[in-house]
Amino acid sequence: MSVSEMFIALQSVLTADQDIREEIRREVQALEQTAREMLTLLQGVHQGPGLQDVPKKCQKAREHFGTVRTQLESLKTKFPADQYYRFHEHWRFVLQRLVFLAAFVVYLESETLVTREAVAEILGIEADRERGFHLDIEDYLSGVLTLASELARLAVNSVTAGDYSRPLRISTFINELDSGFRLLNLKNDSLRKRYDGLKYDVKKIEEVVYDLSIRGLNKEATGGAGGEK
Repeated sequence: MSVSEMFIALQSVLTADQDIREEIRREVQALEQTAREMLTLLQGVHQGPGLQDVPKKCQKAREHFGTVRTQLESLKTKFPADQYYRFHEHWRFVLQRLVFLAAFVVYLESETLVTREAVAEILGIEADRERGFHLDIEDYLSGVLTLASELARLAVNSVTAGDYSRPLRISTFINELDSGFRLLNLKNDSLRKRYDGLKYDVKKIEEVVYDLSIRGLNKEATGGAGGEK
């Protein structure tokens, strides 16, 4: 094979790779749009009236996840099944965002932490990497850390809306989450930096709870703990 023939062959490989990446980018853009629509919907819980409408917002978000599953199913067809990590960088961010959205919906519904397996089911992908397009553990953890920041914000806005019991419950949840992350030996630099931000979320929520305490509102919140969440 001549040098020119060799480089023509290489260009053919490069072109095929570029075509794959372009198709992936189009699919990811569609996913990003759906994720933005879901985020806009769920951001409504930070407003006073939105806290009274949580079930309806969660139901609508669940409907959006139907679109997400369809879009991810299409994305899976755009590259060879055994080359997940070769192209992973293209959808890593949006997948982390979708994990956060799924975790936020589940928290709003039940005030529990969604498992990686449950998120994978919500998204219509695999939890086991051996089975193809899957939810990487680090992507799951990144999404959960985003949830922590969102709940810190919700704790503040709940007080503004006159919901004094919610910050106490959020505080308990975030402290349990922090304890869980402390059990991990994180090697990923990006994930480690994200985790370092969790202590600020914990501190922010502690300040909210302390403020409720000195104003005597924590007693009111505890007294109404048996009421509706």
